Formats: sequence, C-alpha cells, structure tokens
Amino acid sequence: MSKIFYILFLFISFSQAHFLTFLSNSDNIENQSDSKLEFDISFIHPFEQNGMNMEKPTLYVNSKSTNIKLTETTKLNHKAWKATYDINMPGVYKFFIEPQAYFEPSEGKFIIHVPKLIVSSFGLEEGWAEPLGLKYEIIPMVKPFSLYAGNLFQGKVLHKGKAASNIDVEVELYNEFGLKAPTQAHITQVIKTDDNGIFSFVMNHKGWWGFAALIEEGSLKHNDGESYPVENGALIWIKAY
Repeated sequence: MSKIFYILFLFISFSQAHFLTFLSNSDNIENQSDSKLEFDISFIHPFEQNGMNMEKPTLYVNSKSTNIKLTETTKLNHKAWKATYDINMPGVYKFFIEPQAYFEPSEGKFIIHVPKLIVSSFGLEEGWAEPLGLKYEIIPMVKPFSLYAGNLFQGKVLHKGKAASNIDVEVELYNEFGLKAPTQAHITQVIKTDDNGIFSFVMNHKGWWGFAALIEEGSLKHNDGESYPVENGALIWIKAY
C-alpha cells in the first residue's frame, strides 16, 4: 500500500462519527411484567458497528440526585457498560449519562457526549418536552416514544438553556440490520439547526437513531502536557418502530 493510500485509509477509518450509544430494551412500558429496563451503553460508530473502549461513566435518572449502578461488559470487542432499572410508578423517565472525557488522537481533541433516553410508563406521557437543565441538551419537539419509521423527528438544541443556532447535528442509525451505505458520506447524516435551535430529520428505517448536536467549547489537558479542545455533544436516542 502506498503512503498516500495508507494516509487516506487512516483518515477514512477515524473520520466517522463517534456516538455514546445509549439503548434500552424498551422506550414505552405498558405492563408490569415488562417493567425492567435493560440498558446498553457503549462508545461506538453505530452504523458501522465498530467501537472504542469506554471508561466507566455515571448513569442518572431525572436528575443528578439519583444514579444507577453500572456493570462492566463487552461490546464489539471493547469495554462497555450495562445496567437495569425497575419501573414501579407511572411517569416519564429521563435517563442520561455523564462520561469520562475520551481523547481522540486522530482529531486532536477530547470528546464528551451526554446522551439522553426518554421512557414513558403505564400510559403517563406528560413532561417529555421539559429539559433536564443540562449544559448541552436536545429537547424533543415530537413525542419521542411513539414514532414509526418514516416519521419526522424534530429536536431543539439548548446550550446553557438557550436555543443554539447553526449547530451541526450528526445522525446515525444503530445498524443491527447489516445495511450497507452507498458511500462513506452516507454513514453519518448532518443537519444544521435553524435560528431557533431546531432541526428536523425523517427516520427512514426502523430501529434506534442517535442525534448528536456538537458544540466545541473549552479545553482539557492531556497527559502529554498539552491542552486540547473539547467536543461537547448533546445526544438523544430515539426508536422508530
């Protein structure tokens, strides 16, 4: 392999979008017999189904006052995490993760993605559009736990509680179906938020879709003594049926 093609190979290999992937066995609990949520937490390229090691994050429900025990596991041959949570009361539950910073040497930056997953239980649906108050957050503009493949999903990106305009939102399908993208460009879709911080996307396939609004802000010091920028991601995972 010539040097130029080797460089191109490395660029393509590392240039695809990173997603802190946060999935559950359900986003809508109707029966007590199915009320145990099982969470799958990993740091991967969801469409391509390859991953990176993920150091232990913290998993919360509704606020930072309640966290959930995590167990180490393996996903796509890399370190990942899992958890369970029993739903006992009707309500809308908002789960979110705070990870440790991940340094991506090929991009020269740290990555901190905070994903959110919204679950309705026992018919109670109020409050799904209310923010948690995270520094970087996506608010669904359509009911997030009742969507079909082909439905339009709209979200609003907030930065410090205010609408964030002209922000890139990367979108990928969690590709457990063996789908093949026609080109590298088709793996990660990209949308811009409008002046009100809103983006729209048609989920054209069933399954879990990740939406990552990326805001580069701040810096962290690496163990090499240098400071590098931080890519902050507001994420939300939505299931299309």
